[in-house]
Amino acid sequence: MSIIVFIFASIKIKTMPKIEEVILFQIEQVNKISKQYSQREFDKMGIKITIDQWIILKIISEYDQLTQRELATKSYRDPASITRTLDLLAKKNYVQRNAIPNNRRTYHIALTNEGTSFIDKHMVLINQHREKSIEGFSTNQLELLSTMLKKIRLNMS
Repeated sequence: MSIIVFIFASIKIKTMPKIEEVILFQIEQVNKISKQYSQREFDKMGIKITIDQWIILKIISEYDQLTQRELATKSYRDPASITRTLDLLAKKNYVQRNAIPNNRRTYHIALTNEGTSFIDKHMVLINQHREKSIEGFSTNQLELLSTMLKKIRLNMS
């Protein structure tokens, strides 16, 4: 009986992929490496903001009349984390919370003029990072990759 267990265990071990071969682990690695790379570049350029703060600013810039809850959903972050990030960005005068008439609990989040200028000023660097990340890929490969990542997102939702 112990020989059967040993044979089964050795077969199972051979069929189990190493963690580095697991697609979700690879996606997580790419996410971390890309954030670390961008943060190093931000720091070199004296941009006093985190990558997560940049993402929040960029989302706000792309949507009009966005609430904090909608921002949390679009950024895949929890509302408490969004509150802390918005507080930091408000202290830097990049965002403001605008009251919604007849609603004392919800605010629209908007960029200030300074926030808009900040994004405009640094989009060249962001575009360089984006280009670096896809160097060597053909248009077809990028479309296929995008389709596959969307499929994973749908599978996991």
